[in-house]
Amino acid sequence: MIKIEKADRLKQLPPYLFAELDRKKAEARARGVDVIDLGVGDPDLPTPDHIIAKLTEAARQPRYHRYPSYTGMNDFREAVSRWYKKRANVELDPLREVVSLIGSKEGIAHIPLAFVNPGDVVLVPSPAYPVYAIATMFAGGIPHEMPLLKENGFLPDLDAIPAAVLARAKMMFLNYPNNPTAATASREFFEQVVAFAERHQIMVCHDYAYSEMGFDGYVPPSFMEIAGAKEVGIEFHSLSKTYNMTGWRIGFAVGNAQIIGGLGQIKSNIDSGIFEAVQVAGIEALEGDQSCISRMCEIYTERRDVLVAGLKRLGIKVAVPRATFYVWFEAPTGHTSASFAALLLEKAGIVATPGNGFGAPGEGYVRMALTVSKERLQEAVERIAAIGIGR
Repeated sequence: MIKIEKADRLKQLPPYLFAELDRKKAEARARGVDVIDLGVGDPDLPTPDHIIAKLTEAARQPRYHRYPSYTGMNDFREAVSRWYKKRANVELDPLREVVSLIGSKEGIAHIPLAFVNPGDVVLVPSPAYPVYAIATMFAGGIPHEMPLLKENGFLPDLDAIPAAVLARAKMMFLNYPNNPTAATASREFFEQVVAFAERHQIMVCHDYAYSEMGFDGYVPPSFMEIAGAKEVGIEFHSLSKTYNMTGWRIGFAVGNAQIIGGLGQIKSNIDSGIFEAVQVAGIEALEGDQSCISRMCEIYTERRDVLVAGLKRLGIKVAVPRATFYVWFEAPTGHTSASFAALLLEKAGIVATPGNGFGAPGEGYVRMALTVSKERLQEAVERIAAIGIGR
């Protein structure tokens, strides 16, 4: 037998956060625990019927059974352009400024390969979706953490980034509405980002995956709405959260034509595009009946209110999120992120994500996802009370 040794790029990585959560859930279930899973942000609501019907119809057509276009069907990219015009009043050239993705995670993972050379710095928020830093390291880049702190509204302090870092910085990742903190960004902040990027010649990659998960009348702005945004960056988006299509693996990136072109060049050498029947269903999602979105937001608002009110009754410090389906709260006094998450799983059968798993600045926080029914969320609160939290 030959000796099998992983590449250095894999050796330097910590265990992928959500894979580790899956392992711990499996262990708990093997012990017979009735697990309430508030860990991974995977919608429990089904994909709307009209989208499924369109996929079924398209999948029976032989013309969609062949290799798809690497950059996406023209019809799909045109639908994305129309969606952006309607949603954010942004004009996009569907052929040059839109690329389809096998889910936004795929595009985020590949974008550093197009522009980051070994030794280049990439500015990544922390706590954050782990793929920003992992993708940077896979490309040989050096992630520089921008701490997201409560006192700054969980926005990065751009003025705190050292000049020596900025001199080597090639790219910056942002994500609002934010995972894991559920924080939101204003147009004014995005205007500062555009000016900052122009001044320091840094590409901006904004992850807009939770754009339609706004509550209480809040409508999250697109980075692309901001004057000059298209000159400095791109925006990643996905149908996963908006239309409960996480398993379908379809998303897109829009914005600066050169950046989109570079990402497309990487993709053409790595993957063969998205099954075109899925893209036809994606067009239906973007242009069909949108009442499913308002219903989704109503459901998540109810769930948010149950969980937040319950946590507050237990004396846990938690803000009311106005976007995403995450609740980000401070671990009770005497607990670290990891110790409280472990207590919840071992004593209450609740899976929650320790904040430090998203980066060191997340220490002291825990994230819960609103991806179970409001009745199960109420049960989760009762289980937490039963183990002595809040007494």
